[in-house]
Amino acid sequence: MPQAQTRAVCAPDAARSGATLKVTSRTFSDGAMLQSEQVFQMCGGKNVSPQLSWSGAPQGTKSYAITCFDPDAPTGCGYWHWLVFNIPSSVTSLDAGAGKSDSPAGGESGYSDFGMNSYGGPCPPKGHGNHHYIFTVYALDVDKIPGVSNKTTGATLVFSMRGHVLASGSITGLFGH
Repeated sequence: MPQAQTRAVCAPDAARSGATLKVTSRTFSDGAMLQSEQVFQMCGGKNVSPQLSWSGAPQGTKSYAITCFDPDAPTGCGYWHWLVFNIPSSVTSLDAGAGKSDSPAGGESGYSDFGMNSYGGPCPPKGHGNHHYIFTVYALDVDKIPGVSNKTTGATLVFSMRGHVLASGSITGLFGH
């Protein structure tokens, strides 16, 4: 079975504060396999976004953004599974299943590579080995990211966050079949 080649996730910028957010989940542990509940329906799952919590935001945090990215997808540029932004700074967790909404925790959902404004779980090609699903939380210095909407893609979101990232942190789940 060929092993997927991991690619780095490009960050919008280095975090200005030097702080790192601590990101955890009651659904999975960092580096552990994601369960069928999180997997996309076309791959036999239930497509339920995992529970996520974060802490350690620096002073001046006004909102959060969350992405789920698979750098191992055989596209040459990875695959965006979930984009959520403009989450109020008072929110420090998302419940499991929050990704079904187009406005999780008061935020907004962008346009994933599945072509939808909601969570799209793992669905790598069969026999492609385990893929890494990197859930990254960004603490931002703006209430609303300028120029983004429900049509915003992963590349545009990352570009639009440039200069606004105070801190970030991530947790990675694995899946392959």
